Amino acid sequence: MKRCTLFAMLLYAGLAPAQVTYERILNANREPQNWLTYSGTYFSQRYSTLDRINQGNVKNLALRWVYRPQSLDKMEATPLVVDGVLYTVQGDEVVALDAATGRNFWTFRYEIPPESNAYLMVCKGLAISGHTLFWATYDGHLIAIDANSGRAIWNKTVFDWREGRQFNLAPLIIKTMVVLGVADNERGANCWVAALDAKTGNEVWRFWAAPNSPSDPGASTWSGDSYKHGGDPIWVTGSYDPETNLTYWGTGDPNPGWNGDSRMGDNLYSDSVIALDADTGKLKWFYQFTPHDEFDYDSVQVPVLADIEWEGRPRKVMLWANRNGFFYVFDRTTGQFLLGKAFVKQNWNVGFDKSGRPLRSPSLFPKPMGSAFIEPGTQGGTNWYSPSFSPQTGLFYVSTWDNYSQYSSKGEAGAWRQDQHYTGLATSSGPSVASQRVRRIPPAFRKEEEGYGAVRAIDPQSGEKKWDFKMVDYTESGVLSTASYLVFSGGMEGNFFALDARNGRCLWKVGLGGTVSSGPITYSVDGRQFVAIAAGGALYAFSLPD
Repeated sequence: MKRCTLFAMLLYAGLAPAQVTYERILNANREPQNWLTYSGTYFSQRYSTLDRINQGNVKNLALRWVYRPQSLDKMEATPLVVDGVLYTVQGDEVVALDAATGRNFWTFRYEIPPESNAYLMVCKGLAISGHTLFWATYDGHLIAIDANSGRAIWNKTVFDWREGRQFNLAPLIIKTMVVLGVADNERGANCWVAALDAKTGNEVWRFWAAPNSPSDPGASTWSGDSYKHGGDPIWVTGSYDPETNLTYWGTGDPNPGWNGDSRMGDNLYSDSVIALDADTGKLKWFYQFTPHDEFDYDSVQVPVLADIEWEGRPRKVMLWANRNGFFYVFDRTTGQFLLGKAFVKQNWNVGFDKSGRPLRSPSLFPKPMGSAFIEPGTQGGTNWYSPSFSPQTGLFYVSTWDNYSQYSSKGEAGAWRQDQHYTGLATSSGPSVASQRVRRIPPAFRKEEEGYGAVRAIDPQSGEKKWDFKMVDYTESGVLSTASYLVFSGGMEGNFFALDARNGRCLWKVGLGGTVSSGPITYSVDGRQFVAIAAGGALYAFSLPD
């Protein structure tokens, strides 16, 4: 670990970041100069009221600094910014940087066993409460780090990675708790959302996303004892509504993933949004986007909360563009289904019943023998990339792409075996590699035009597309919108760009030389506004020239 003398001087002079109280996070929208939690605020809108960078001057944005960590893995983390200090995580290190210059104040390293995760060795971010940072490592530890000194306060083993579980997300601070979820690595380990005490790391409550016993409410939706290895991973940070005291989380697909014959039923609470009481973890309501999923339609997207006019009156809603290709609107208090509309090409669903349950295409279910083309493909119409909602324009912005998978039901379902991948296939074959491309759709299957990746603006009132910013490839970038009618995002080809939030016109673009696989943020230091984005293995910060 290394520490900067300057930071020690700032700390001594009382100029180091102030304590991040629960009240500050609760009212994060009042201090747009900071970025206090994974999605900016509890509502997860990734919208900022900063407007020094605007449509008239965005073309002048210039690189201010670059941070390149020791790890060579791609960066998916969204940084935190507190009173001029930026905190981020990559590989085996957490760092504190001067948010204005990129200068390193301190680096904390934790030696993660390399064999603990051969599946996905990335982390999406940190949480902060008081003067303590929280890092959920992918080998199952929650580490509390002093944000001023970079020293570990405590290190709690939450689970044994040998069970087939991992942490991949940024924790969420709610009151005095650190709330987080666990993912699996397709080895049949059941997953959960839990709250841990921020002072001690001791567990306060736990909700199992896949049933933990035959008496659990969702167990009857799994045939036999298939619930024991149901999975239902939590990959991405949830949201929180202080008024209702509900915290919302998206759950992943059931195990085995590619052949559900051994787990007949809806398989709750897979591919769902779950609304939990933040104090107790009790389930208040849920909606299942894709019952009995066999196409890896993880509901790992961020729940976006908004207060909008709906059918002529104010409504507290949740907005959700799902991996299965549909955009949804719910009443976030009751869970009432208000809208479900496809935002990409899809062929698995022919509509919804009165309760909002999807009606599967009779031509594709039961599963056809041989091969079938399923739209969207296994990577979905969107994925874990963070969307944005602008209260200013009333539009929802999301990274998306049209794609398909070639699916085959041949072969018997493989049984669960300890320490082996549990895909449900008798062989190791999975969806066709064609599902990874947007421009390989066979002419006989293509109805209109070849698929493409885009940043898409959706009107929540109707679910209709308002505009597209098309790219030559798909994108893994999150989206940020600001009060100056700007939308920032990136792409696989390494471009970072600013769009007009009203029509999608590109106003500025720069090549960063590496895939953008994170969400952009904006913050300010001493009145200067910055926009930061991770691309490839580095973090870049831009501002206007002096």
